[in-house]
Amino acid sequence: MDCEIGEDLFLMTANSLDVHPTEKALVVHYEVEASILGEGGGQMLGERKEGQKIIRVKSLSPSTDVGALAKKVLEECKLIPSSRLPQVEQLLYYLQTRKTSPVEGKVEKKEKKTVKPRELTPFEGMELNEEASITKVDEYVELLYEGIPEKIRGSALILQLARNPDNLEDLLHNEAALGALARVLREDWKQSVELATIIIYIFFCFSSFSQFHGVVSHYKIGALCMSVVEHELKRHDVWREELRKKNKSAPENGSLRRDQDKAQRKYQGLLAKQEQLLRVSLYLLLNLAEDTRTELKMRNKNIVGLLVKVLERDDEELLVLVVSFLKKLSIFLENKNDMAEVDTVERLARLIPCEHEDLLNLTLRLLLNLSFDSGLRAKMVEVGLLPKLTALLGDESNRQVAMRILYHISIDDRFKGMFVYTDCIPQLMQMLYEHGEDEIEAELISVCINLAANKRNAQLMCEGNGLKMLMKRALKMKDCLLMKMIRNISQHDGPTKSLFIDYVGDLAAEIRSEEEEEWVLECLGTLANLTIPDLDWELVLKEYNLVPYLKDRLKPAQQEDDEFVCQIVYVFYQMVFHQATRDVIIKDTQAPAYLIDLMHDKNAEIRKVCDNTLDIIAEYDEEWGRKIQSEKFRFHNNQWLEMVESRQADESEPYLYDNDNDNDRTDLFYSADGITPGDGSVSPDFFSDLQAQNGDLHHPGDVFDQTTASPGRPVTAYGFRPDEQPFYQYS
Repeated sequence: MDCEIGEDLFLMTANSLDVHPTEKALVVHYEVEASILGEGGGQMLGERKEGQKIIRVKSLSPSTDVGALAKKVLEECKLIPSSRLPQVEQLLYYLQTRKTSPVEGKVEKKEKKTVKPRELTPFEGMELNEEASITKVDEYVELLYEGIPEKIRGSALILQLARNPDNLEDLLHNEAALGALARVLREDWKQSVELATIIIYIFFCFSSFSQFHGVVSHYKIGALCMSVVEHELKRHDVWREELRKKNKSAPENGSLRRDQDKAQRKYQGLLAKQEQLLRVSLYLLLNLAEDTRTELKMRNKNIVGLLVKVLERDDEELLVLVVSFLKKLSIFLENKNDMAEVDTVERLARLIPCEHEDLLNLTLRLLLNLSFDSGLRAKMVEVGLLPKLTALLGDESNRQVAMRILYHISIDDRFKGMFVYTDCIPQLMQMLYEHGEDEIEAELISVCINLAANKRNAQLMCEGNGLKMLMKRALKMKDCLLMKMIRNISQHDGPTKSLFIDYVGDLAAEIRSEEEEEWVLECLGTLANLTIPDLDWELVLKEYNLVPYLKDRLKPAQQEDDEFVCQIVYVFYQMVFHQATRDVIIKDTQAPAYLIDLMHDKNAEIRKVCDNTLDIIAEYDEEWGRKIQSEKFRFHNNQWLEMVESRQADESEPYLYDNDNDNDRTDLFYSADGITPGDGSVSPDFFSDLQAQNGDLHHPGDVFDQTTASPGRPVTAYGFRPDEQPFYQYS
């Protein structure tokens, strides 16, 4: 090939092939080498760049001919040499057989989709017939010194330029233009909604890029936008009040009815323009809130209260923006507390469900953030969100977020019973059934575990063949979480408990050392709950040889897991109620001796169950009764006996009492606060670190604590203090 001087030469080489981690696609990593050839074909200048190409194979299914598809891929993608056909076939086969777990599947991919407010477009009345030129900026600036119509025209022409990112750098260096725009906005924004909207839109274009946030802050546009939003919301209240009075007082005659209709149309026109102004102002503030210091200043000026008030509107694009902003703010406790003090949940409840998919998804995500607060969870139930969220379980794109909110609600015992009045439990059981042998996602099984702790819910779960399906799947898959759900169901007295009589043998067969300890624990806990009168425990113990296993687990060297030990002790507690099994435990094993050792365990629950079990054993066996009584006496008098023994050993000391210095008895002292032990065994920090369920610890000295209605709510700072006074002012 003949090459001329300066001719470009491109060489592309495929380096590696791989499968896409989540999609049905191949990823080709390639290298491009660009060279400029000189005289004689020698390379004058060369550069290498790496890239990747994604080849999506959406048609791939279990019945697809992988060999034919691989050849088609090679034909369409010239980057892959024909020598790699076997590798392409192998990767396609892997994609064909790769299982998609519920967590990584289609649902979560949709959930991970980032929902953002739609990009702003020129509003009605803002576009001009003439085309702006960057060379005529000075002429447009001169118009800003004329009347309102000229100012609107000049700013609209500058907006045309600002909407092109390539012009922002030039406008940035034109201090006269930016200064004039900021001055006009500051002086005239109340005179013309159109003018204010256009100028704020210009600065919004700058706020869309982090590197230009400085110029927006320099002219204090953010603070001005806060004032604009607050003022416009007050104007809206006045408009609505005037309209309400007209509607109330208008008699049923034609002329005044026409005036009323005219006023309604005027209100709608004003509302449309105002919502344009609110949208561009709030979008600019959202961009500036990228800096948490700026966000904190907005919080101190009641941004949350303003945003929640806008939730009354019906414009969906404005609502998407507002809910996005609230969701961003809600990750800080200060803002979440502010949302708790106003009617945030009530106003969000009306948005569920809604036709706008992005708005619905954002609203659910905001509610998820708020649902970490127990008070706000109660508010969600109060305003009727529970049946609405349950209905969304059938919506694949929003199921996971709805499930997470339901999980948070199900944590609280007050609300578990309310699920009975929805169709939530039948839906959950259907989802469990449809999973087959696939892994159950954490949210689904977690909600089921919590709800199974309620007796009425448990009865609903067992209706039909519910329990049979759960037991069959749990035993086949050795699913610990599913067995935990079954264990919760088994704790309720009534008709559900008798259903377990068919599964006693299956549960007992799982209690062996070969199984995972967590799995055995759940099976053991379920078995311990089965206080069924007709259950022959002696037969169960002998048939499945359980006593040696249980006895070994109670040996001191094996007492590692408190819950495991507690469940074993509870099994013995159930067994000593029956004469046959009681005789086996007392006469044929050393279980009572192990239980005596556990009488003084550090775990209060273990001590309690041990005491109850030993009391029953002592009642039926005199010999063990004496041993148990002796041990209890020895323990309760242990300290006194030790003191007596030490005094007897030291009777030969002539200065016995002189040497007994009370100053060495630090255990007799109190600290200055009267709470902390004097020996230093417990640090004062221990008490200051105690948190309630939501961290509800009030710090009166915290300057960021600005909530008044509920001082017990958790309040933390952003990690720094703003330059201005943190307490916000209401004007």
